[in-house]
Amino acid sequence: MIGLSHYLTVAAILFTIGVLGIFINRKNIIVILMSVELILLAVNINLVAFSTHLNDITGQVFALFVLTVAAAESAIGLAILVVFFRNRGSIAVEDVSMMKG
Repeated sequence: MIGLSHYLTVAAILFTIGVLGIFINRKNIIVILMSVELILLAVNINLVAFSTHLNDITGQVFALFVLTVAAAESAIGLAILVVFFRNRGSIAVEDVSMMKG
């Protein structure tokens, strides 16, 4: 039987991979966005796991809200990257940080 601890373990592994993806790879923005998506997926697993464990639907509702925010973040982030690539020809993090001001 798969219990709550199994879901929490998978979520912790996904969260750790996401955080490591952000800190280890600071050159590619697309990998950073995918790492943020992994972190949000780990949060969703935790919300749904605790929601079913406590027999409460609130966590599942919050998971749906997190999914909509993640989808919007992906769409807007990729649109910004496409426009930036068309203007600069590169999507390196160093080039993006020069856009301040």
